[in-house]
This record gives sequence, structure tokens and C-alpha cells, in this order.
Amino acid sequence: MQYKWIALSNTTMAVFMSALDGSIVIIALPAIFRGINLDPLAAGNISYLLWMIMGYRLVQAVLVVTVGRLGDMYGRVKIYNSGFAVFTAASILLSFDPFTGAHGAQWLIGWRVVQALGGSMLTANSAAILTDAFPADQRGLALGINQVAAIAGQFIGLVAGGVLAEIDWRAVFWVNVPVGVFGTVWAYHKLRETSERQPGRIDWWGNITFAIGLSAILIGVTNGIKPYGGHAMGWTNPAVIGSIVGGFVLLVAFVVIEKRVAEPMFQLGLFKIRAFAAGSAAGLIAAVARGGLQFMLIIWLQGIWLPLHGYSYTETPLWAGIYLLPLTAAFLISGPVCGYLSDRYGARGFATAGMLVFAASFVGLMFLPVDFPYWAFAGLITLNGIGVGMFSAPNSASIMSSVPARQRGAASGMRSTFQNTGTALSIGVFFSLLIAGLATSLPGQLLTGLQEQGVSHAIAHQVASLPPVSSLFAAVLEENPVAHLLGPTGALTSVSPAQHHVLTGTEFFPKLIASAFHNGLVVVFSVAAGLSVLAAAASLMRGGRYVHTEIAEPTKGTPDDRLPPSDRPPPRGAARDGLPERGRGHARRT
Repeated sequence: MQYKWIALSNTTMAVFMSALDGSIVIIALPAIFRGINLDPLAAGNISYLLWMIMGYRLVQAVLVVTVGRLGDMYGRVKIYNSGFAVFTAASILLSFDPFTGAHGAQWLIGWRVVQALGGSMLTANSAAILTDAFPADQRGLALGINQVAAIAGQFIGLVAGGVLAEIDWRAVFWVNVPVGVFGTVWAYHKLRETSERQPGRIDWWGNITFAIGLSAILIGVTNGIKPYGGHAMGWTNPAVIGSIVGGFVLLVAFVVIEKRVAEPMFQLGLFKIRAFAAGSAAGLIAAVARGGLQFMLIIWLQGIWLPLHGYSYTETPLWAGIYLLPLTAAFLISGPVCGYLSDRYGARGFATAGMLVFAASFVGLMFLPVDFPYWAFAGLITLNGIGVGMFSAPNSASIMSSVPARQRGAASGMRSTFQNTGTALSIGVFFSLLIAGLATSLPGQLLTGLQEQGVSHAIAHQVASLPPVSSLFAAVLEENPVAHLLGPTGALTSVSPAQHHVLTGTEFFPKLIASAFHNGLVVVFSVAAGLSVLAAAASLMRGGRYVHTEIAEPTKGTPDDRLPPSDRPPPRGAARDGLPERGRGHARRT
């Protein structure tokens, strides 16, 4: 087997596993919290729930640039291989949580952070390894398969989490172990360095200001979802405001530092390359438009549509993943196909059209009723998946092909940072928009609906005054929301059997929340559609096809056998790709 295919198969397995672990926990959360005997919706415990969801993505967003730069300095394969080992070790330790309650949750969150470190080392260097291994006319296909595997992992994780959680909550982490051990051994034995290392010094001040600044912003956004005082969310919390403002100040300081240091962590000079700058901007905006979609669709299915169609709340997590499979299948097909075609025709057309298709799917979702016919929903999420595939693969190939070989690790890390940061911001923003929509009408509807079923005014008012985030998360955590809200009050024991049946049935809460939830969805999908159009505009600005081609002189008297044959430099003065040699470090536009 040619080396390039070995590199593709190993790195694709790695990014799939890393992305899978970012979402597999979402569906398995009910089983996990039951396993450690912790009620995540109890007072003071909502933070554990949020950090189980957001912590993994936050760490990846912060660290991928640093580990990508380390790959340039010390060897991309070396950092990548170490990432496989770290990820696997953390998976083992996660499955052996020795504690229960809050300590059990802290153990899981802590090792998820370590696992995210390993995942960052994998994702930051995988694209650079592939760009080194494949010639320019095949990178779109290779990076397309790799990118689609990463996105597919996020949605396949939903189904896998539902299936494995039925067996044992620890199985959610066990599943990584055999794959991780095999992948680690395979990587250490088969992958080799095909690029020259770029020795340098670590930009400590840049790393520190970037890590703390971005962390502060993402932590502030995450905490903004939590209730504060008498408010449904925490955006008026001085700690949230201070965290976000302080984070922006540190990021400004980071930019100033990067402009002055000799060997910066963040290669700001890459933004002078039009294809890199436009592709990165489009990728960031697309990630913000796409990142929160997964949660919105899960809540829609688990909290409303599936219960209305007779599914019990304990069944909804698994079936939500199954009903989202058309989306997964769509970009599993469109991603590699469009990546392959972009090798021949360039990325701009496919990536731009993909974002417009993506925007159209959001417009269609806006007009769906809450209790939709499934064929219409399946058609729109299929369109959504096609759009993601059309954009992601060509955009990644365009970004990675436009940069010098010596900076591919840093470029890959920067690309991953934009994607992970956009995803984390999207989740916070979309949840905030949805909760804001619910907060305006849900309390009144809850008050009226509960009183109609015999609940006293005092208890109904007390329940209606609770933050709507509790109701949302209760549905996602296999809890009957009304039973969860009324259980502690004792109200269910004071109503008639018929009223008890209605209150705890599968239709009462979905019908109660439907109109308020739909109003929130319209706002969320409108913002996502607008961002998708903006991403299409950014993609269009990348210009024609641009490939950075470096002509390097081989070591005297020996071929440069570190490179695959397709990428070895031609003899001095020879033509390359049909173009005359123009010296070291030139670029070509077709």
C-alpha cells in the first residue's frame, strides 16, 4: 500500500474517533449521571452538565494551534502519535471512575480535558500530514474524506451513544480503547515524517495570552446559559461580562505580541494569502452557523416530536440519533465527491454553493411546523448535509494547499481553532437565543396549563418561574419534564388519576411548549441562514484556485526520500505541473 493511503486511513480513523467522542457523551449523559448517582438538574449541579457538554470542545478550540505549531517544530507525526496515546489512556481512565456524586463528575470532566488534549494533537496535525503525503491534485479528495469523517463522527456519536448507554455507561468510553490501542501501534509503526522540521522557540507569551483569552470568552459564553439571580440566563452576571471582556482584552494583547515576536505561535502572515484568509473566515462563520444545529435538532426531536409520536422519554435519545441519519449519510457522500471534484475544478464554486444550499435548508426548517411530517424533515436535513459536505471538504483542501509546507502544522491548527471556536460559540449563542424565546412565553403557558389540570396556583406559579433551561435539559436527559418539575412539590399526588395521566403523558409538555419553542427555533434558524450566506460571500472572495508550490533542492547526490514520489521536487530547471520553474516558494493560480 502506498504511504499516502496509509496516512489517509490512519488519520481518518483518528479524527473520526476524536469527533465521535465530542458527541457520544451527549446522548449518554442520562446513563452517565445515573451511573455516578448525580442529578444534573438539581440546584448547583447544572455546571457539571454544561461542562460535560462543552468542556471537550473548549479545550480543543484553545489547544489546537499550539500543538499544530509544536508539530512544525518537533515533527507532525511525533506529536500526532503522542496524541493517539494520550487520547487512549484518558479513555481508559474515564471508564474507571472510582467516585460517585460530585467527585465522580469532576473525575469525568478532568479526564475529558486530558482526552481533548489528545484529540487536539490528532486533529491539529492530521490535515498537515495528509497535505505532506498527497500531491496537490489529490489533496481535495484526501482532506475531504478526512473532514467528512470528522463531521460524521459528531452525528454517528449520537446513535453510538444511545446504543452503548443501553449496555453500560462505561461502554461509551470503552469503545475508544481497542480503536485507540490499534491506531496508536499502527501510527508508531507506519507513519513517518515527510516534511522538514522547523526548529524554533516556543512563543510562551503568545500561548499564554491566547489560551487564557479564548478560554475566558468560551467559559463566559458557557456560563451565560446558566440562570443567574432571577433571570433565565446569566448574561447580566458581572462574572460572565468580566470573563468575556477580559478574554477580548487578552486576545488583543495576543495579536500585538504575535506581531512583535520573531517566532509567533499564530502565523499572522498567512492571512496575507487570500485563499487562506477567505477560507478561514468562511470556515469560522460556517462553524458558528452549524455548531449549535446538532443540539437544536436533538431538543426538537427528543423534547417534542418523538413524544408526540408515542415514544417514551427513555427511548427518545436513541431514536433521535436514528432519525438524524439522513443528515449523516448526505455529507458522507457529498463530502468526498465534492472534495474529488474540487481537485479538478477548484474549491470556490463548490464551497460557495455548499453554503447557499446550507442556508436554503435552514429557511426550509423555519417553515416546518413543530409536529412535522418526517419526509419533509428528512429531506431538509439531507439538504443540510449535502451543503456541509460541499463546503467542508473543498474549503479544507483550499486552505491547506495555499500555505507553505513548513507552516502546514500551524495552518492546520489555526483551521481547527476556527472550527472548534465557532462550534463552541454557536452552542452558547443558539442556546441563548432559544432560551430567550422560551422565557417570554413558556412561564405563562406553564402556569395556565398546569392550573387547568388541577395544580394549585401557588405550585403552578412556582414551577412556571423556574428557568426554562431546566425544562429543556430534562427532556434531553430522559426525564419527563413535567414529572421532574412537579415531583418535588408533591402536586402529582393531589390531582385526580386522569389529571395525573395527562400531566405525565407524552403529549402534555410537548403541546405546552410547542409554540414557544417554535418561536425560538425561527430565530435560531434565521441567524444560521444569515451566517451561511455570509460564509458563502467569504468563500467567494478566495479567488481562483491557488496552490502554493515549493521548489526545494534535494540533498546533493541523494533523492529526498522523505517525500512520497509524487511530491519529490523535480531536477533544477525542470518544469513542474506543466509550469516552468520560477524559483523557491512560488505559488500558482489556475
